[in-house]
Amino acid sequence: MQILSTERLSLREFTPLDAPFLLRLVNEPGWIRNINDPGVRTAEEALAWAEGRLFKAYRELGHGFWAVQRRGDGVLVGMCGLFKRAALPEPDLGYALLAEHEGRGYALEAARGCVAHAREVLRWKTLMAITAVDNPPSIALLGKLGFEEQAQQVLEGYSGPSRVFRLAL
Repeated sequence: MQILSTERLSLREFTPLDAPFLLRLVNEPGWIRNINDPGVRTAEEALAWAEGRLFKAYRELGHGFWAVQRRGDGVLVGMCGLFKRAALPEPDLGYALLAEHEGRGYALEAARGCVAHAREVLRWKTLMAITAVDNPPSIALLGKLGFEEQAQQVLEGYSGPSRVFRLAL
């Protein structure tokens, strides 16, 4: 199901057919360095990971991390979306791209769309975001969106401390 569109991108729910893409994405060096290593090494494991991490959120929360694809040719470039982590008091914005699609403004464009969706459709008042402590591109992107850093903390499921950001919507 399509969630939102931007000038160049379309964000939609992931489906089981996206398991090969998800396998690539969660094994990108940037994902492993800046998020974590989920230990997903096969398409079957990617499908199971998607069921527990993505599809379950769609069913239970009505939102989650969505597939980001170019509108012009339908190529999947990454994920971006809104998620409620147990470790954070408010829902947060998350994003990740395949390395080959970085540096083209896709993450910022998708994230802007998600922030607007949180504000205008979901009517949320606050949005959070987290990054690895040493992830300058992600920290800069959050700054462009107006997020302000709140703290550094260790969150369950992450390999090291995270920078925690907040945005009033």
